[in-house]
Amino acid sequence: MKDVLIVDDHPVIRGALRLICQSEGFTRIRDANGVLDARALLKGSTPELVILDLVMNGFDGLDLLVWIMAQYPECGVLVFTSQDAQHFCNRCISAGARGFVTKKSDLKELTKAIHALKSGYSYFPQMPVRLDFQQRTEQQALESLSTRELSILRMLSMGMRGKDVAESLYLSPKTVSTYKTRLLEKLGLKTLVGLSDFAKRNHL
Repeated sequence: MKDVLIVDDHPVIRGALRLICQSEGFTRIRDANGVLDARALLKGSTPELVILDLVMNGFDGLDLLVWIMAQYPECGVLVFTSQDAQHFCNRCISAGARGFVTKKSDLKELTKAIHALKSGYSYFPQMPVRLDFQQRTEQQALESLSTRELSILRMLSMGMRGKDVAESLYLSPKTVSTYKTRLLEKLGLKTLVGLSDFAKRNHL
């Protein structure tokens, strides 16, 4: 691998990742500060590796991951995020990611993951499985959500209006409203405040 695209909305993190990629021998390093920039760069030239955050300027990186895998299945995606592995690692695996590292990890962990993907392997953390009853119940509820439902849940919980969510995901406001109703039903909640509390409780 010689070509990498870094997708993160924090300039300092993009700069640090650029230095790491340079030290790992990447000769073409591009970066994007969000989903829209990333889509444009990917359409221009597909990199061999994408290092992707999951939350950027109100946009959802998980939705971008699904899009990348649909459009460019040969591209290796390494998720590098502050989001909790317990709730997102399996989701990213299902979406097609080849690696997952949390930003709480030592940077050596990220380097190991890059080495693994360059060598044709995957890299995912070992996760604790001990959960209390409420956590198990809510984890099961989360697992019942589609990737699109999870993306909309996270956006709504951040306070985004339905109209803004629709524009971000190229959906109609009516479709987003339908998703919102479905989310409330699936999670056994009644209000957007309840959705927000649920998201915070589950580190979304």
